[in-house]
Amino acid sequence: MLELVQAGGWLMLPILLCSVAAAAICIERFWTLQLSRVAPQHLLTDTWDALKHSQLDANRLRDIRASSPLGEIFAAGLSNARRGREIMKEAMEEAADAVMHELERYLTPLGTIASISPLLGLLGTVVGMIKVFTQLMSEGVGNPALLAGGISQALITTAAGLGVAIPALMFHRYFLRRVDDLVVVMEQESSKLVEIMHGDRDIDPRL
Repeated sequence: MLELVQAGGWLMLPILLCSVAAAAICIERFWTLQLSRVAPQHLLTDTWDALKHSQLDANRLRDIRASSPLGEIFAAGLSNARRGREIMKEAMEEAADAVMHELERYLTPLGTIASISPLLGLLGTVVGMIKVFTQLMSEGVGNPALLAGGISQALITTAAGLGVAIPALMFHRYFLRRVDDLVVVMEQESSKLVEIMHGDRDIDPRL
C-alpha cells in the first residue's frame, strides 16, 4: 500500500485526506442519524402523559428540548400552544427547519469529496503522463518497460480517486434519503402533538 502511495506522487496525499474525511463523516452520520436518537418512539407518549398529569413545567420542557431533534420541535410547539393552533404549527415548522439543517450537517462536504476525488485522480494521471512523455523526449522509446511503468504509475491516482469517490457518493445519497425518512417521521409525530393539544385527536398517541 505504501508503495502505491509513493508511486502515485504527491497528489495521493489529498486523495488520502479525502478518504479519511469521508470515512469520519460516514461514521459520525451513522451514529447521529439513528431513529432512536432523532425521533424516539416514546417521546410523544411521555409528552402526552406529562400533559395529562399537568407535569409540563419549565424543567420538563427543557428536558424534552434537550432529548432529541424531535424534542426540539415538540418544545417549540408546546411553548406556543396557548397562542393557537396556527401559531403552534408555525413555531414547530421553524424549529423543524433548524433541525433539518442540523441533520444535513457534513453531507455537503461528503458530496464535495465525492465530486473532487476523481478530479484529483485525473490530475495526478495527467501530471504522471507529462512526466512519462518528458522521459520519452530525453531517452527515446527504446525502453518499453520504462514507458509501461510510467503509465502504470500515472494511472494509480485515477484508481485511488475513484476508489474514494464511489463509496462517498453512495453514502451521500444514502444519508440524504435517511434524512428525508426521518423528516417524514418527525412531521407525523408533530402533527399528532398538534392534534392532541387542540382536541382534534382523542386516541392514544402511540397509534
